[in-house]
Amino acid sequence: MRETYFLFPISSISHFSFLISPVFLHNHYEAAFEAYLRYNRIPYIGINERKRSLLGDGETLKSLDFIVTVPNGLSWFVDVKGRKFPGGTEHASYWKHWTTRDDLVSMQRWQTLFGNHYSGLFVFAYWICGPRSPLPEERLFEFRGELYGFVAVPWFEYLSEVRLLSPRWNTYGMSTRKFRALARPFDELVGIPEKR
Repeated sequence: MRETYFLFPISSISHFSFLISPVFLHNHYEAAFEAYLRYNRIPYIGINERKRSLLGDGETLKSLDFIVTVPNGLSWFVDVKGRKFPGGTEHASYWKHWTTRDDLVSMQRWQTLFGNHYSGLFVFAYWICGPRSPLPEERLFEFRGELYGFVAVPWFEYLSEVRLLSPRWNTYGMSTRKFRALARPFDELVGIPEKR
């Protein structure tokens, strides 16, 4: 099992508890995304998202998955959402993109804590399980013999269109049409040249 460590600068926010902790990636979607970042030499910090972060007032936040830094640009708070493409067991369902209330509230708090030099980003890591894919073939990434497509929506854009899907599960989403209009290939956001 791969183990990495992360460290936040404790001086940046005085009322926040920072951790040094091993990151164990049991989730193949997150592991594929990290491999993608490494392959493209994109600077990032991997975070142990199994441990909730503690604020000075006792509030806890869902931890991020990665902090990704783009040269001459924003740093992104990344929450990776792994989905099959297509999903569903009885009927094929494409472009699944739901989030939870905890995802949305925690991302908003991270944004408030770190300020305007950082921006929240939902990265939907689609595991290609059929003949269709969310991206052209040249934009897919192979990891451990499987193909993945990474599309992203900035948190503030996602929030502007989102609506409650399930009160029982506290899940949120939008129409597939709206999601597809907002979603962009992750490589466009970070400036990775498109393969020819």
